[in-house]
Amino acid sequence: MRISRIAGVILVLLFANITATVAQDTWSLQRCVDYALQNNLNVKQQEIQRRLAELTLKQSRLGLIPNVNASMDAGYQQGRNPSPQTNTYITQSFFTADGGLSVGGDIFTWFSRLHTIAANKYDLESNSFLLEKARNDLAFNVATAFLQILLNTEQVKVNQVQVELTNSNLENTKKLVIAGSVPESNQADLEAQLAQDSTSLVTAQNNVVLSILQLKAYLNLGFDIPLKPEIPDNIGSLSLAPLSEMAPEMVYSVAITTYPLVKSDQLRIQSAESNYKATRAQLYPKLSFNAGLGSSYANNIQSPGDLAFRKDTIGVVENADLPVTTLSPYYLNYYKMPFSKQIDQNFKQSVGITLGIPLFNGWQVRANTAKARLNVQNMELSRDLDNQKLKQDIYTAHANAVAALQKYSASRKGVDAAQKAYDFATKRFNLGLMNTIDYITTQSKLFRAQIDKVSAQYDYIFKMKLLEFYRDQKISL
Repeated sequence: MRISRIAGVILVLLFANITATVAQDTWSLQRCVDYALQNNLNVKQQEIQRRLAELTLKQSRLGLIPNVNASMDAGYQQGRNPSPQTNTYITQSFFTADGGLSVGGDIFTWFSRLHTIAANKYDLESNSFLLEKARNDLAFNVATAFLQILLNTEQVKVNQVQVELTNSNLENTKKLVIAGSVPESNQADLEAQLAQDSTSLVTAQNNVVLSILQLKAYLNLGFDIPLKPEIPDNIGSLSLAPLSEMAPEMVYSVAITTYPLVKSDQLRIQSAESNYKATRAQLYPKLSFNAGLGSSYANNIQSPGDLAFRKDTIGVVENADLPVTTLSPYYLNYYKMPFSKQIDQNFKQSVGITLGIPLFNGWQVRANTAKARLNVQNMELSRDLDNQKLKQDIYTAHANAVAALQKYSASRKGVDAAQKAYDFATKRFNLGLMNTIDYITTQSKLFRAQIDKVSAQYDYIFKMKLLEFYRDQKISL
């Protein structure tokens, strides 16, 4: 009697808690998938990888444009240094400044840059397919978690029916014990069974909570935010493709053309081949050009000021004693040459062409070329491994679907047989022709058969949806 009351109190508290937490809007599978695609951390991370590849491609394309750079140097010289004006050594302190503008670029690099751009383009397309794969995988994982919630919810319902049935049998047995029709041990056995059934119900309800937490993790939804899945009216009426139309070779032949990872692998091979061509081009001479503008300034450069003339004697007229003179120019003063004038006088220009011929660089370029070629082979092997795994997964999913269908068919028959056995046992028990232990055993067999049927049904649905996912790259309920 005490165990029955405790179990009843536990159930009341649990149902009250469930009622409080589900008073909210429901989440359909489509809503869950849409929300997950917008907020899932793995998808966001893959999106960043795609954007990084996009920036790399943009940078490699802009690399075709010649480089333009400006420079500015300034310094203070003290002691014995070359004079900026005469280029002779002087002992003087002075300030200097230099500035320039340079332009340089490649004229011909055996298409190395074009191959690099092609490789980056393939990388971007590959990352786009990897993003699509991440989204498809997320949608499948969300659908799987959603199905798990539905399964656990159905198991809660089965456990609730079991608890109600055991409690009803207990109440009837109490009356029979009072009437003296059955021994009191029958009541004790049913009270123990009620406690066990109540524990199973608590476990089933906790499984619902855990599966909802798993779904929230995929959605990147706060664990404190309520989420109530929208349960379909009849899960058994879901549209499933006939198993005969899901032959593994047929599914694989479709998947090999639609599976994003397969497309990504092929693009990665093309990227590796382009990288190999770009690396191999570095073995050949490279022609480039350069041009520049520049000027300089120093604060110790002097500029002449006012011009004057003086009479200098350069000789004497013979026999006449008359001096011969000339006018010699000279500057009365000097002043510091202004900045603008120095920049104008020191302005210089340059242009040139460079031919670079690689002769010996520690075998680095040839080693890199060999590595790039091996990387192509490695990408091809990765593609073959992924294709092999895809085929293995499809064949495994098909075998599991066949087994799940057989298991579901057997479990349905098992429930029918267990129900008949339980109905006969109930009649015999009520007539006092069966003891409590045997009756509880029969009841437990029915309960287990019902649980197995629900599990088998959802397992079959999941296995078929997995095959549909491989074939169509989408999933729906």
